[in-house]
Amino acid sequence: MKKHRIFTTSFAGVYPHYVEKAEKKGRTKEEVDLIICWLTGYDQEKLQKHLDAKTDFENFFDQCPQINTNVSKITGVICGHRVEEIEDPLMQKIRYLDKLIDELARGRKIEKILRG
Repeated sequence: MKKHRIFTTSFAGVYPHYVEKAEKKGRTKEEVDLIICWLTGYDQEKLQKHLDAKTDFENFFDQCPQINTNVSKITGVICGHRVEEIEDPLMQKIRYLDKLIDELARGRKIEKILRG
């Protein structure tokens, strides 16, 4: 079966779009990084290494230390699909990240985004 194109897309290629989306709404790059690190278990240094290496999404998520245990609390629709119903585990992780960035751009408080 052919892999979805996003799986082989460089995370570093999409990252600036996450930051831009957040900054257009008055949020910060630091908040985007906080969300990514919360979801994946990466620290800032390891996140930067993946950005510098232009790691693709598949390897970015395969190598993450640990997906946050509260990930099941991320619900809702992104790109026309309910994130909690996406069957492919990698696509679900990517859509979780998309959902969190959307919440940030919509002005949701960071504590709620991080399911605190």
